[in-house]
Amino acid sequence: MLEYLNYAKSLFINGEWLEAESGESETVCNPATLETFARVAYAGKNETERAIEAAAAAFPDWSQKTGRERSVYLYRAYQLMMEDVDRLASLLTREQGKPLKEAKGEINSAASFLLWYAEEASRGYGEWLPSSVPSKRMLVIGHPIGVVGAITPWNFPSSMITRKVAPAIAAGCTVVLKPSPETPLSAIAIMEIFEKAGLPAGVVNMVTGDAQAIGNAMLTNKAVKMITFTGSTATGKYLMREGANQMKKVSLELGGHAPIIVFEDANLEKAATLALASKFRNNGQTCICANRLYVHEKVAESFTALLKEKVQQLKMGDGMQEGTDLGPLINEQASKKVHQQYEDAIGKGAEIVCGGLHEGHANTDLKGYYFPPTVLANATDDMLIMHQETFGPLFPIQLFSNDDVAIQKANNTDYGLAAYIFTENTSRTLRVAEKLEYGIVGVNDVFPALSEAPFGGIKESGNSKEGGHHGMDEFLEKKLVSIAVD
Repeated sequence: MLEYLNYAKSLFINGEWLEAESGESETVCNPATLETFARVAYAGKNETERAIEAAAAAFPDWSQKTGRERSVYLYRAYQLMMEDVDRLASLLTREQGKPLKEAKGEINSAASFLLWYAEEASRGYGEWLPSSVPSKRMLVIGHPIGVVGAITPWNFPSSMITRKVAPAIAAGCTVVLKPSPETPLSAIAIMEIFEKAGLPAGVVNMVTGDAQAIGNAMLTNKAVKMITFTGSTATGKYLMREGANQMKKVSLELGGHAPIIVFEDANLEKAATLALASKFRNNGQTCICANRLYVHEKVAESFTALLKEKVQQLKMGDGMQEGTDLGPLINEQASKKVHQQYEDAIGKGAEIVCGGLHEGHANTDLKGYYFPPTVLANATDDMLIMHQETFGPLFPIQLFSNDDVAIQKANNTDYGLAAYIFTENTSRTLRVAEKLEYGIVGVNDVFPALSEAPFGGIKESGNSKEGGHHGMDEFLEKKLVSIAVD
């Protein structure tokens, strides 16, 4: 029996922990056991308006601090997070389901954004432009955009917060955060860290509860100058449409449908190992995980055999148990989507290489939303899995014989977040990377998301970058200062 956690005061507004005005709360479920083990406040419009008001009031002082002054708070938050990795990871696994070793990796990643932007806060460089007119001097300076509404997903409930909040406050903005209702506990823990770090009241605020009411308050309140969102493409389009009413800046990191292309000259052992790592990390519930696998026909048999051997060694179970490689899917809706794509593929002729529903669960005591890691051969373009994001442990393989055909198939999607290629040929690397229509291309690498690097997609996968100096630039307005001189 899990310890029951009561976070009725889960609203962090102007430096205080508060209950919902109505006194209502909602529960948090462990997806591995389906056991309810926590409750948090269920707030709405009024509490969000109070949080926005607090952020707006804190903005003038915070934005006038030097970058070095702001960096002190971020560096202290980084230290506090690193001192508490084990507890934070355990909390993350209990509410999200990913294996504990992956959760620890996520906490370290989340901390890395605090450290990077603690350093980057001092580097909000401007420009001195050479003027074509002798009597002018021209400066470009960055000014923090203002109050930011940040909406984060459940699949990476810690790192998605710091990836947005750290650059925002480093740039001089203030923030109102709405975490996913599936994973509010990691967000609460991060707010506690900011509080312990001594961040001034109102700089960072958080509201849990009614997603629609909270989101609409952010969209309609003129004090909110920017919304940063990670989640589904459909929701991102809605935020962009509604945000246009006030010309808010809307920064979007949306869905993906990442292909992996394995060329005939690839290191097959490396390709199989990393393809597995990409597809089955977080049980396939990542926006940049591989969704389609294109393998050259000359190496298909050998590669598929290697991949099958590795997949069959994966252990499915409760993420808190030692040795678990795959946890559960997050909820029933996610499970239904994976089942739908699986049944559609089988009905259209896909062959099971390994996994599949016929194998059942390795552990019959599992109670959550589990689906066996599954590789499918003979995938065809008319299958749902080949053009819809899966967010689950299904891996379809399609063969190719021509580089240009593989590239065309990889690009044949409305998404454009991440793509991966495996080759030992430098010319092919450059040629294919240039032709792939994606914001991120990994070459013999499936882990491109680092705090120092820009992360983001094109097409219907988003319109912004997170990470690196690019991530802080998103929160700065560029202002031209034109000075006439005698």
